[in-house]
Amino acid sequence: MGTQKIAITMPKDLVTTINEISKQKGLSRSKFISAVLKEKIISEKKKQIRDAYDRIFSDESIQKEQLNWTRWFEEADAEEGQEW
Repeated sequence: MGTQKIAITMPKDLVTTINEISKQKGLSRSKFISAVLKEKIISEKKKQIRDAYDRIFSDESIQKEQLNWTRWFEEADAEEGQEW
């Protein structure tokens, strides 16, 4: 994985806080900012997936389909494959 240098503008108080925390953690400012952004991006991706599932499963036709399949499996009453 390569790296790329970028320039960003942010409030001075935020830079001061970043400097303090990265120093406490023994990280360079760049590594600290990268780690924080990576955590945020992972969190955002998970939220997007959750939101997509919520949208899909809030659809009444999909809810009915899921319920029908569940009932079908329950009525099948097969012992095999139900070990769990």
